[in-house]
Parts: sequence; structure tokens; C-alpha cells
Amino acid sequence: MAARLLADPGADRRAAIVAEARTWLGTPYRHQASLKGTGCDCLGLVRGIWRAFHGAEPQALPPYSADWAEADGEETLLKAGRRWLIEGDVEAAKPGDVVVFRWKDGTPAKHAGILSSPARLIHAYERVGVVETALVPAWRRRIAAAFSFPKGP
Repeated sequence: MAARLLADPGADRRAAIVAEARTWLGTPYRHQASLKGTGCDCLGLVRGIWRAFHGAEPQALPPYSADWAEADGEETLLKAGRRWLIEGDVEAAKPGDVVVFRWKDGTPAKHAGILSSPARLIHAYERVGVVETALVPAWRRRIAAAFSFPKGP
């Protein structure tokens, strides 16, 4: 009985999100794209997973340049995450959660990926494509926020 009380009620859904993210592995990096097997950027990967679990994306994205975060200095990615996802404690992030990164302190967050385990990340990396990598200390200390996908229909 105690083990049942400690179980994560969303574990099956989180596992399904990780499984879906893994189907994107090997997708080439393509700025602004979001098509499994054809091309995506880090946001495109998150958008594709959203579509797999929720259908249509909640808002259309305007075109964005590669330097969009530096150009406007706004926390655009964090604001969108807060609008459409469920923000949680970074230290409590679980597999299936979206983690958002800052490249440098004092700059807007501009990279995102899906935790595949407490120590691994699936993300679309420029010049590499969608990969599953270790969440090494250099990446971990750059996490700006963690989000869960809302429950689907």
C-alpha cells in the first residue's frame, strides 16, 4: 500500500513523452522547423511533442532569427513556457519535463530540451540534430526553468 502512495501518478505519461522524444532522435537540425525526421530546432522538438499529445499548437509562431534572444533581450521562451506549460521546481524536474537553458548568465533563455532521465537530455543541437546526451554539470548549471506538459485530452 505504501509503495502505491509514493508512485508518481504521471509516470506513464512522462514515459510516453520520453518515448515520443526518442522517436525524434536523428532528426537534422533546421532552424524554425518542427517536422520529425526532416528537421527541427530545439523549440521545434518541443512543439512536435506538444502536437503528439495535444494536437494543434496553442499559438502560431512568428518567424524568428537565430539571434532572436540577443536581438530583443526579452525572455520570450520563458514567457511562452509559462503561458502554455506548467512551471515547476528545477531541482524536482522529472523525465518528460521540458528544461530551458541560458547560454550565459544575464542573457535570455534560448535553448530547450526534454529530460529523458535525471541525468540525460533530448534536444536539437545546431549542426548536430536531435540527440540524447548526458546532462553534464555545464548544462545543468545553465537550466533557467523546468516545465511539465499539461495533461492532455
